[in-house]
Amino acid sequence: MRRINIEYMATYKKRGYKPKTKADKAGALEEQSATAEVFNTLDQGASRTEAWVAKNQKYIFIIVGLAAVIVLGYLGYSKFIQEPKESEAMNDMFQAQQYFDEAIATGVSKDSLFNLALNGGEGKFGMLDIISEYKGTNAGNLANYYAGMSYLNMKDYPRAVEYLSDFKSDDMVLGPIAQGGIGDAFIQLGQKEDALDYYAKAASMSNNAFTTAMYLFKAGNVALDLGENTKALQYFNRIKDEFASSTEAVNIDAFIGKAEAASN
Repeated sequence: MRRINIEYMATYKKRGYKPKTKADKAGALEEQSATAEVFNTLDQGASRTEAWVAKNQKYIFIIVGLAAVIVLGYLGYSKFIQEPKESEAMNDMFQAQQYFDEAIATGVSKDSLFNLALNGGEGKFGMLDIISEYKGTNAGNLANYYAGMSYLNMKDYPRAVEYLSDFKSDDMVLGPIAQGGIGDAFIQLGQKEDALDYYAKAASMSNNAFTTAMYLFKAGNVALDLGENTKALQYFNRIKDEFASSTEAVNIDAFIGKAEAASN
């Protein structure tokens, strides 16, 4: 590798400087040669890149074109297909949702109303139709929740588990209620270990005095029943410490005492 005197280079680069001695001229020639070599290397690299691009430009255009088609296709699908489909699905679900809300609000002919919510009435879709016809939409997903809760209220526990398991949501209320509903169904099916898992999951999905305290309380009682007293004590203590204003906290000391006694 060539070694160029740094002090000489700094001097040489001053404006108007001309090498005078033989040594200066030799140094100047050496620096010019090194610079030319660098630029020659860069030129060669650029030429190879240009040659590669020229050789493969057909494939490059195809890749760029495919990327553009994918992006534009996604935007077009969202705007002209998915959005209208979502709106149509919500409209078609309206009557079934009314049946469900009425069944929850009244104790009169509840099963018949839940059946209407599931299967439809007055020429309108039910939740099962929405699930089938509008897969991949928010309405189709929400219909799984309504269907699962309808089956839970009608005591069809296997179907309740099936449809509630298909419902996916980050909502701080619906998400925990769906998981807790699965826990309720497993309790009725005699699968207490599974119920405990779902109650614990439901309690962990949010942090509020309604759903969290409710499912901590259910988890604590199931844990006591299963002899998992340490877990039960943890659940009950959390209600006392974090949700003192909740309904579940009213008599929580009695349950804490029960869990402590069972642990000894």
